[in-house]
Amino acid sequence: MTRIGACLLGLSLTTCAALVGCSASDDDEDTAAGRSYDDPSYTGKGGSSGKGGSTSSGVIIPGQEQEPPYETDSGSGGSGSVAEEEPPPPPLGTNPFVIATHDPLSTFAADVDTASYDIFRQYVNAGMLPEPDSVRLEEYVNSFTYEYVAPEQGAEHPFSISLAAAPSLFEWDTTILRVGIQGITPPPEDKKPANIVFLVDVSGSMSSADKLPLVQQVLDETVDVLDATDTISIVTYAGSTEVRLEPTPVANAATIKAVIDALASGGSTAGAAGIDLAYQQAEAGFIDGGINHVVLCTDGDFNVGPSSTDELLTLIEEKRATGITLTALGFGIGSNDAMMQAVSNAGNGMHAVISSSAQATEYVQEQMLSTLVHIAKDMKIQVEFNPEYVLAYRLLGYENRAVADDDFRDDAVDAGEIGAGHRVTALYEVVRTGSELPAADGAPMAEDGAVYDGVVEVGAEDLVLVKVRYKQPGATESDPASEVASSLAPSAIAADATELDADFQWALSVASFAEILRQSPYAVPERLSAIEALVTRPAHEALDDRVEFVELFNKAKPMLTAP
Repeated sequence: MTRIGACLLGLSLTTCAALVGCSASDDDEDTAAGRSYDDPSYTGKGGSSGKGGSTSSGVIIPGQEQEPPYETDSGSGGSGSVAEEEPPPPPLGTNPFVIATHDPLSTFAADVDTASYDIFRQYVNAGMLPEPDSVRLEEYVNSFTYEYVAPEQGAEHPFSISLAAAPSLFEWDTTILRVGIQGITPPPEDKKPANIVFLVDVSGSMSSADKLPLVQQVLDETVDVLDATDTISIVTYAGSTEVRLEPTPVANAATIKAVIDALASGGSTAGAAGIDLAYQQAEAGFIDGGINHVVLCTDGDFNVGPSSTDELLTLIEEKRATGITLTALGFGIGSNDAMMQAVSNAGNGMHAVISSSAQATEYVQEQMLSTLVHIAKDMKIQVEFNPEYVLAYRLLGYENRAVADDDFRDDAVDAGEIGAGHRVTALYEVVRTGSELPAADGAPMAEDGAVYDGVVEVGAEDLVLVKVRYKQPGATESDPASEVASSLAPSAIAADATELDADFQWALSVASFAEILRQSPYAVPERLSAIEALVTRPAHEALDDRVEFVELFNKAKPMLTAP
């Protein structure tokens, strides 16, 4: 994935210190200033291929100022000077509408993270709302199971495309287009050998029940899902770093689990190059043609250390180029969302937050192996709208996944990854010809300009053409990519969401709810009842993740409607 600069992320210097091992003052804190996320001057599409992240995972309690809800280390800090950094720019805003005659192409990298929704779950269960800037709509939508038709084993392409469209829930004269992608699940015998290194924060701030004990559960249950010939290493960092377990075959499960059980927290988070030591273990157990992966487990609360985010991200990207990827798992309320997203993006891994025993088990059973096994890489999605039928469009979410349109077929451009069995869902709000743009207060100005004069690929009778370009997992930068496409005709637009499948209704409802939480200028909070009517339909009652969402919705609704 494209590297994210330090200023874009607004990460603290001390966060990086704990991983790369320099020194800085305790008193250093980043500050975020600048325009609001819904500033009318913001235009989100541009031509950028950069990826950013939310700068905060804090909470809002209606009518009350709130201190950070997370614990802080009580250990002593390090010493040393800190180079000044420019303040980070404001958080990414809502994507603007784009006039189709000016630019009919929308291009972005696939995203399958779920951390933003994990944060929502944490805070609502604690009686609080997530901060709007922490709400990444695409991560809410992609946190649920959808029954898209999967490709058959041996199919030419490792995933399928499902398209559908129906009116918006917000009573604008707009249509919501769904783009659903379903990855194939290879048979178990196709799994590659794995070399996994767990990099575990054992500082004092990890002592609570929702942190280190859950890390131990994840590690323990991972041993049970890996093959006997796979290897596990464990590196810990706090006041110092230590190799607790060198690369050890899972066949020696008792030895591995004894090390896991012995993990204990204490002390401050002094960097001491923990990530360097983890990479050394990954290199020691490196498997050519296999899975070589570092899993960082932390609450993101680093108390001492040095260094720049640029140095940290550069290191992770360099190791990724050698075949070692990295996933970041956050534990406990208040984990450093921006840092976790940054390092996982740089490492071509996943960012998730775990705050309960049930979530720990779910992650291991449903995501651990699929996160490690990619069925496609450098996956880019380009949606081409037909100006004959579309006046304007805007992508819901994916604000930090934009790819320049010209880069879609530039196979040297790094993009998103799709794991085994993973689903990716993207939604667009479409204004059809003959209608007007939503007159939303505070909305960003629509992107318009010279008439597009590039190549037209969408069919004359189609509303939209969706193109997906990807490479095989082991492909190099110079290897050619493959491409698959699917189209949708205007006649396929349903008169109402209830005419479409339950999956469409669910994605539409969750996206609309995320828009309200995000305080998008296009959101209509008065339509919470319409969202509630869809998510409580009987078709969703058999799915545990949807039942849980309804419970969370019912907890959040009074806070959203409080005066």
